[in-house]
Amino acid sequence: MSKPLVFTERLGPILIITINRPEARNAFDAATAKAMSDIVDDFDNDPSIFLAVVTGAGGTFSAGADLRAAARGELASTPERGGFGIFKRPPAKPLIAAVEGHAVGGGMELCMSCDLVVAASDAKFGLPEVRHNVVALGGGLFRAPRRVPYNIAMEFLLTGDMQSAATLQQWGFVNRVSEPGQALAGALELAQRILRNGPTALAATKQIVRAAVDWTESEAWVQQMAMAKPALESTDRREGVQAFLEKRAPVWQGR
Repeated sequence: MSKPLVFTERLGPILIITINRPEARNAFDAATAKAMSDIVDDFDNDPSIFLAVVTGAGGTFSAGADLRAAARGELASTPERGGFGIFKRPPAKPLIAAVEGHAVGGGMELCMSCDLVVAASDAKFGLPEVRHNVVALGGGLFRAPRRVPYNIAMEFLLTGDMQSAATLQQWGFVNRVSEPGQALAGALELAQRILRNGPTALAATKQIVRAAVDWTESEAWVQQMAMAKPALESTDRREGVQAFLEKRAPVWQGR
């Protein structure tokens, strides 16, 4: 039986998503993108999962697209979610990248499809496509200047130079730096802090923040209400109020 290209593990309301092609440095081909897309669909559709962490097997995050597969004409993409099964339409719920080793090319763009990044101190990031006269089309060119100052983004986008976790933490791209081998543990620690809060409100918060880049301020006052409404009318909202009144920890259901 062949091994799964991407596999998952549940830790209560947390889903751990592991890219499982260590022999190819977790590079994505068409089948891996399809596997990721299916998992993200399940994550979005399961109310009992509140947050996910994505990481890579074998001590590296992802070397990007599988160039051998690309040479065969394969696209590491799906119609519904785009590149790597996630770039165009990331999940609606919070997603944390836990980075060991290298996050290069599409691997770095996968980090930009996540909401937070925890990286090992020896992790390296980069978008070196320009060195081969290739244009990075996985979202990095327009997401990078939203994650770090414009001139910093332009420097690593135009030089193709690799960046350390410490440098990217300095500029706000990386949230936390862990000891080597401990990125997943660091991501799970951050996840537990987030999950003290209501899951429907977390999802609404993410959706509003992501959508707001395209809104004027006058539009934002109107548009945010439609995204907040499911959380404000949820069972979790009632539980949050009741738990506060009873001075106890809330029991979230994701509904």
